Amino acid sequence: MVRPSARRATAVAALLALCAAGCSEPGTAPPAAPAPTGGAGATAAPPAGPSPVPAARAGLGGKPSPSARPCTVFPADNVWHADVARLPVHPRSAAMIGAIGGGATVHADFGSGRWEGAPIGIPVTVVPAGQRRVPVTFGYADESDPGPYPVPPDAAVEGGPDGTGDRHVIVWDRAACRAYELFDAHRSGAGWRAGSGAVFDLRSNTLRRAGWTSADAAGLSILAGLVRYDEVAAGRIDHALRVTVPRTRTGWTWPATHSASSATDPALPQLGQRLRLKRSVDLSRLPRQARIVAEAMQRYGLIVADHGSAWFLSGAPDPRWDNDALHALGGLHGSDFEVVDAAGLMVSAGSGATG
Repeated sequence: MVRPSARRATAVAALLALCAAGCSEPGTAPPAAPAPTGGAGATAAPPAGPSPVPAARAGLGGKPSPSARPCTVFPADNVWHADVARLPVHPRSAAMIGAIGGGATVHADFGSGRWEGAPIGIPVTVVPAGQRRVPVTFGYADESDPGPYPVPPDAAVEGGPDGTGDRHVIVWDRAACRAYELFDAHRSGAGWRAGSGAVFDLRSNTLRRAGWTSADAAGLSILAGLVRYDEVAAGRIDHALRVTVPRTRTGWTWPATHSASSATDPALPQLGQRLRLKRSVDLSRLPRQARIVAEAMQRYGLIVADHGSAWFLSGAPDPRWDNDALHALGGLHGSDFEVVDAAGLMVSAGSGATG
């Protein structure tokens, strides 16, 4: 969620040509015209104590039917699941961390209870097999996967039904093992209208077409990078986390497929840049929920997915979050992180598989 004062203007989307020229580093793509970002921005801190609210439809803790095949969020060899603990530090790491904000603190942009009348975070609606598909119209149809989408009329919207922020809608069809993700989603007649939308086959490593956005500025899946309560309750997060930064430079870094900036300052990170919490940071004093999140940032890192407040981590709301524990992540600063060179993981520019 974002405060109205922190909203960034949505830029005009443009199709990009796939080319190697103009890339600033291995695994990056050429400059692109800005497009709808659809990411998280600044929010005030969550309430100090939990204030349980009813879970969204089916809820993130909803379970598929016994006959359904297990559905993980992308294959085990996908870049989101890559262990980056021993990857080399990027040669421009110090400059990029400084540009993001070396003194800024980490903030869990999710939690329990409500903020400004809505659950805190990006909600996920789990739908059953055979969920009825409805039409969806897009403002940026040339970079969106066409409908219909299996979005129920009561799907949870980021910021609540009357929210004025990014209004993400994330639908997880576990039976089909697909994620349907919308940016700036609103009910419209028997269906929905949105700024942009993407469908992700969660059993596939295929990335979006080069130059295409998704419901996220980087062209990536939002679901893949969310901190989810069920993972923390199980004691381990096995993927990179979605993070926002104030500014990026033009082009993108694999596995991103889209740029939303015209800035050329080499000190700025690109969308898709992989960050990592330094191994030297002592996590032993963090409360359990915060420690598990921090351990994931050391092993799997963060992926720059959108513009927003510095070091804001995206997650799904849940009444079982301990907001006080999550606030402890604020003891981590930007200077505790480094940018890693993840180019060696890439097998193909069009695939999220790692070698």
